[in-house]
Amino acid sequence: MKKELVIVIDFGGQYNQLVARRVRECNVYCEIYSYKTDLEKIKAMNPKGIILTGGPNSCYEADSPTYQKELFELGIPVLGLCYGAQLMMHVLGGKVEKADVSEYGKTEVLIDKKDSKIFKNVSEKTICWMSHTDYISQVAPGFEIAAHTADCPVAVAQNEEKKLYAIQFHPEVLHTVEGKTMLSNFVLGVCECAGDWKMDAFVEHTIKEIREKVGDGKVLLALSGGVDSSVAAGLLSRAIGKQLTCVFVDHGLLRKDEGDEVEGVFGPNGQFDLNFIRVNAQQRY
Repeated sequence: MKKELVIVIDFGGQYNQLVARRVRECNVYCEIYSYKTDLEKIKAMNPKGIILTGGPNSCYEADSPTYQKELFELGIPVLGLCYGAQLMMHVLGGKVEKADVSEYGKTEVLIDKKDSKIFKNVSEKTICWMSHTDYISQVAPGFEIAAHTADCPVAVAQNEEKKLYAIQFHPEVLHTVEGKTMLSNFVLGVCECAGDWKMDAFVEHTIKEIREKVGDGKVLLALSGGVDSSVAAGLLSRAIGKQLTCVFVDHGLLRKDEGDEVEGVFGPNGQFDLNFIRVNAQQRY
């Protein structure tokens, strides 16, 4: 099943999973990749758009996470958020410095370019969530300032011709009042995604892929009871049933009765069609 894809490149920020979630809420499929992912791999995935996340580093320091300039020359729309915005400016010839006044928390952002595609249906003054000690002191050649705050001269920079946008604040968090509108404007407006992807379609497609890959084979899954392994167990169970064996090692360090809860969900009296083995290893741990 061929689907539209937006890629989130992870630079170590705390909201990275939330960025991907917001894209998916626009009914667009999204995957997260490390900043160490090779450019050729990204090109091969043929994404409709790329989002660069925040991160704890200063982009002008030698050992900070970075990405090659060619990423911004693919003709694919790129949206940089916080650190990602600063990195975009730094790589493309702008200037990023330590700010005299750090911004943290809800901040009023003043829109300078009201006709910007990012700001369609966004108020001229809007509350956004800032979290930065560095700031963009000079935009890269070809960019213009699209928004500012009282202490931050470049809250948003854009090169609309090349579909490059740098946003200093965090539109993905709910504290940014109109952030979901801005992200939707990027994904659906700038990237021109259709917005017709649904999670249930992803589930059915994944189940089909699992069946084709496993065939008549068997699968052994280490089940912790956490989100990742539990979702994997649920999908595998729907795909291959008793061909799946889940091993849950109860090391005695879980919350009270949590081991029993895991067995209740995935064990013989649970809702899933699979083989379940519980290993009581409290004494060994």
